[in-house]
Amino acid sequence: MKILTVSGYKPMELGIFKENDERIMFIKSAIEKRLIGFIEEGLEWVLISGQMGVELWTAEIVLDLQESYDIKLGIFPPFENQDSRWPDNLKEKYQEMIMLADFYQPLYQGDYKGPYQFKAKNLWFIDKSDACLLLMDDEFPGSNRFLYDTAKASEKDYTVFTITAADLDDAVEERRMQDPDYWS
Repeated sequence: MKILTVSGYKPMELGIFKENDERIMFIKSAIEKRLIGFIEEGLEWVLISGQMGVELWTAEIVLDLQESYDIKLGIFPPFENQDSRWPDNLKEKYQEMIMLADFYQPLYQGDYKGPYQFKAKNLWFIDKSDACLLLMDDEFPGSNRFLYDTAKASEKDYTVFTITAADLDDAVEERRMQDPDYWS
């Protein structure tokens, strides 16, 4: 696998409303662990649409990993100005990520025109990547279900990897075990 699409929940789908919520650290740890495994097996590109939440956190992780690994970040939003209605702090983060990405290109020129752009985005990501990694709970798939269903319906040999609640529990436990006070 050379190219991986990563997606998952938006922060509000997780009940996260502040950038300093400690749950973000655990989510990022779980994503980073999976990405490192894929990179060590030959992953070259991580593709995201740049939506807030898991995708922007993934962008931060990939940019950090670039200090140690040869991994590239591509951001392909479904349309221009997807951040136009976002809170200012997330707009700033998004703009920073697109400036630092190895490649950035909106799939449609202009602003939002209709839901067809999201459907086309999902098809495009599946066509251009070898697999996808989703932070997703089968019982509460949220907006992830559209990419997941499209990926599962794909006629090409396409693998869907997931980060589950159990993976997040493992990330929490690993972090706790790194704390010297845990062992005393």
